[in-house]
Amino acid sequence: MSPAQFLARIKRNEIAPAYLFLGAEAYQGRRCREALLDAMLGAGERENGLAQYDLTETSLAQVVDDARSLSLFAAQRVILVSNAEAALPRTRTDEEDDAEGPAAGSVGELAAYLKDPSPGVVLLLEATRYEFAGDEKKKIERVRKFYSAIAETVELERFSMDEARAEAQVLARHAKIAVDPVALELLVEALGGDVARIAVEIEKLSLYCAGGRSITEDDIAAMVPDARSTTIFALVNALGRRDRARGLELLDTLCREGEYLPLALAFLSTQFRLALVSKESGLRSTQQIVGHFSRAGVPMWNSRAEQIYSTVGKFSREQLERGLKLIFAADRDLRSARPDDRIVMERFVLELTR
Repeated sequence: MSPAQFLARIKRNEIAPAYLFLGAEAYQGRRCREALLDAMLGAGERENGLAQYDLTETSLAQVVDDARSLSLFAAQRVILVSNAEAALPRTRTDEEDDAEGPAAGSVGELAAYLKDPSPGVVLLLEATRYEFAGDEKKKIERVRKFYSAIAETVELERFSMDEARAEAQVLARHAKIAVDPVALELLVEALGGDVARIAVEIEKLSLYCAGGRSITEDDIAAMVPDARSTTIFALVNALGRRDRARGLELLDTLCREGEYLPLALAFLSTQFRLALVSKESGLRSTQQIVGHFSRAGVPMWNSRAEQIYSTVGKFSREQLERGLKLIFAADRDLRSARPDDRIVMERFVLELTR
């Protein structure tokens, strides 16, 4: 079902014993999660009624055991389970799914539980690692098949650029701010259509321009200083999904913003090298990445580690090595006499998404 259908059912108080959130669209996922929590748990009930697990650290069997347990302190409970894809068994063809760890195991216990679920308990499993586009579509379907015992699946697909613009307009109206159409277009383009980021920036702009004046392009430039690096990271994700159309679209955004393309390529090179080191070192969380590189004397902070961890999940070791070879070739071509930077980068995107 779509997020809109899910929200409509929650509004009618039609709540199932378990849900699977599938896809990487963070904004819609947060809206749906909050709607479920508000419907199940009243004010002050979350402390006792909400339990959270991460399947990279906990087994699915432990989650099911908790769901079967009755609570003395909460009449209704929500069990929120992140990284649900970590429970899938390891395969030879999917190097990205090698994080078997303590979370691996059969889904049989979950299926048995759902035949007779505990009253007043809702399981929410979030599988947000993969996208619905490109090569990751097969991985999405594998997660869906693994959790086929869960009847209610909410598909969290990325907003298109047009949908992102429309949602940005809605967010601006709700924030009661006036945004110049050109400035709004710049905001959406600069953030690569990432509505979760757009929502954060609009909230910041509502405080920045509290006097009621219209927000201009200069305001966007002042308040969204890291927009270009965000777009470059969105390009990394698109390349990881083999989403050629999206990759070229984001490259076009960088060109229209006047981004110095050799600098963008340097960012991609650093991203791939750090992701390859993380892959070879078997780092399986952002905390491990921060600790590993900090000990090695490489400056690392949480948001940067999250980007690297995401890249590790998008690319296999062979794909990262091939990507670095293509980056080397693109860097060489950018340094040649009178290069057309855009053509060089477009060729890089086309080669990496073959």
